[in-house]
Amino acid sequence: MPLSIEELLAHAATAAADALPSAVPLSAGPAQLGNEHVAASFAGAAVADVTGQVAGGGRIAVLVAADLVEALAASPLGGLDLGAAVQAALDAAATALGTAVGAARTVDASLVVSDLGAPFQVVPLIGAGIAGALLVPTPVLDAAVAATAAPATPAPAAPPAAVPAGVGTGGSAFGGASAPAAAPAFGGAPAATGTYGAPARGIEMLHGVDLEVTVELGRTRLTVRDLLALAPGTVLELDRAAGSPADLLVNGRLIARGEVVVVDEDFGLRVTEIVDDATNA
Repeated sequence: MPLSIEELLAHAATAAADALPSAVPLSAGPAQLGNEHVAASFAGAAVADVTGQVAGGGRIAVLVAADLVEALAASPLGGLDLGAAVQAALDAAATALGTAVGAARTVDASLVVSDLGAPFQVVPLIGAGIAGALLVPTPVLDAAVAATAAPATPAPAAPPAAVPAGVGTGGSAFGGASAPAAAPAFGGAPAATGTYGAPARGIEMLHGVDLEVTVELGRTRLTVRDLLALAPGTVLELDRAAGSPADLLVNGRLIARGEVVVVDEDFGLRVTEIVDDATNA
C-alpha cells in the first residue's frame, strides 16, 4: 500500500532539513495545513517546479529565516543566490516524494503562497529556532502518495518534541487566523534572526552550499561576422600571453589565479595567488 501523506511529508522534510544550509543540525517539526500567514516570520523563499510524476505540473517551496539570507548577502564571494543555496534541500525533498524538481528560483517570501497556486502543507525545519519551512502543495502530495510504494518499515514522522519551547504545535503555529497571537514566530511580526536567543550564524552556514567555479584562460572580442565565420580549426587569439596564470572565478567573481595542470587526464588548476578585495577592485 502507498505511504500516507504524513509519512511522505516526514521523509521529505527530514531530507530537506539535512540539506538546508545551517550552522546547527535541523530537524522536521509536525506538518500543518498552510495558509496565507505562513511567510510572515521568514525573510526569503525559493520555489522549484516539479518535473517528475505530477501530471500538469506543481511546485514545492522552502522558506528561510533572516540569518541565512543575511549570510548569503554578506558572503566574501559576493552576494549568493538563495535559490542556488537551497537547491539541494528542494532536490532532497522531491526525491523523498518520489519525484524531481527543476532549478530553484528566488521569490519574495510574501508571494510564495500565491506562487504555489494550491492548498499546501507546511513543515517547520527547526534548529536553535525555526530556521525554515518546507511547503508542499496537496496535488503534489496526492500524486506522490499514488506513485510511492510503502517500504517494509516506514520511517516514523518527526516527533512534536523536536519543536522548541514557545512554538505552537497546532494549526495556529503557522499564522492561523484563529489565534495568530499564540504563535508570534509565524503569525506576528517577523523575528529578527529566526532564532530564539541563539548565537548569530555567519559564513559557517554556507559551508555546504554548492558554487559554480570557472577557470578562465583569457578573453577576446569578436564581431558578429567573425562569430558566424567560426569553424572547426579556427584559432582565436586571447588577451593573455602564453604561460600567464589563469583566473579562478566563483559565481563570476575573481578569487584566485593559478597554472593549468593535468590531473589523471583531466585539466586542473594549481592555485598560485589568492586575489584579495583590494586587488579585485
